Amino acid sequence: MIIAMAIALLAAGMLIAGFEMLMVLGVPTLAIRMGFFERLPDMIIAQKITGGINQSLLLAIPFFLFAAELMGRGQIAGRLTGLVRALVGHARGGIGYTTIGGAMGFGSVSGSAPATVAAMGHILYPELRRARFRDKFALGLIVSSAETALLIPPSITLIVYGWITGTSITALFAAGLSVGVVMGLAFAALTAIEARRTGVMGDPRATLAEILTALRRAGWALGMPVLILGGIYGGLVTPTEAAVVSVVYAILVESLVYRGLTLQGLVAAAEKTAIQNAVIFLLLALGTLLSYFITLAQIPDMLIAAVERVQAGPVVFLMIANVAFIIAGMFVDPNSIQLILVPALYPVATSLGIDPVHFGMIVAVNVTLGMVTPPFGLDLFVASSTLQKPVTEIIAGIWPFIIVNLLVLLLVTYVPGIATLVPDLLL
Repeated sequence: MIIAMAIALLAAGMLIAGFEMLMVLGVPTLAIRMGFFERLPDMIIAQKITGGINQSLLLAIPFFLFAAELMGRGQIAGRLTGLVRALVGHARGGIGYTTIGGAMGFGSVSGSAPATVAAMGHILYPELRRARFRDKFALGLIVSSAETALLIPPSITLIVYGWITGTSITALFAAGLSVGVVMGLAFAALTAIEARRTGVMGDPRATLAEILTALRRAGWALGMPVLILGGIYGGLVTPTEAAVVSVVYAILVESLVYRGLTLQGLVAAAEKTAIQNAVIFLLLALGTLLSYFITLAQIPDMLIAAVERVQAGPVVFLMIANVAFIIAGMFVDPNSIQLILVPALYPVATSLGIDPVHFGMIVAVNVTLGMVTPPFGLDLFVASSTLQKPVTEIIAGIWPFIIVNLLVLLLVTYVPGIATLVPDLLL
């Protein structure tokens, strides 16, 4: 327990002092090694750092990020959005539903919330304002809708959780699909209330010819989720292989069919993706070492003993876990949240009989909440940069969506069937 307190205090102090997340995660880990495991050979440290990320499963992350960057620079996002607008744009507040549906569609081919914010923001923010949605609500809707990308497969968040816990990625993807739909419907209900309250109307109803035209224009874009999800659940490809297929498909469609991707754009996308992956994999490597120290210190066993001592059942444990994730999400990036909390909490969850897939969905919904929670929610800053808006304005519009997100979190936490029904049916 002394080790756990030392890690927490040192990390918290560095976080308050404004250090980069890499140092907040890395320095306390190395300090704990020097203070408590000094006799541990350097060779073991090196093996844990490199061996932890030397897994083929993690190759899905760079490929999905690369595909997301390619599609964000091309036309796939815009064509998917156009199809959704043709189908639902005529409803009251239809452009709001288009934003949610477009984010879910782009999330189903990217797995990245920041990429979804950037892609959807450019396309839909002007349209939301033109439809007379309030500025604060429009900003909050764009940022919050992107959360579904962390739930709907292929979700990078779920890949990281599966890597940490050994849970089936295919089962997690199936559960994420149902939870992501629930999240989207919850945001749609909030949009309906806002549209009725402010008098926002919809577009003229699209004719059958216009819907067919939008469908034809989005045909190649729709092929991406069909390839990814159909390939995985049809047993044709693994999630990692699906990630590779998504990159090849994105390059071919954006460059040869839509002709919006140039060689210069391809190189720029590769460069940006390489930087993103360098950060992610450094964090994953340090997280592997931190998890090793947590195991050596028997912190999970201590937590299990504490839970048994106070006779805390699954209901109380999940409440405590949610509070821990919510607080951490205010300050820490999503991958680091999982690397710090999941290794300690997952063994406790399984000891209480909580389904690993169900717990994974609770973690994922908490991570999506952390992406938009002030003061350091990552998507807040991505939206600020994309839309050229002060972060304070975006924060002002995010609160109704945070409340909705908390309600969804409670629902997923205490109604396990929302997370486990689809995996049970498909697998």
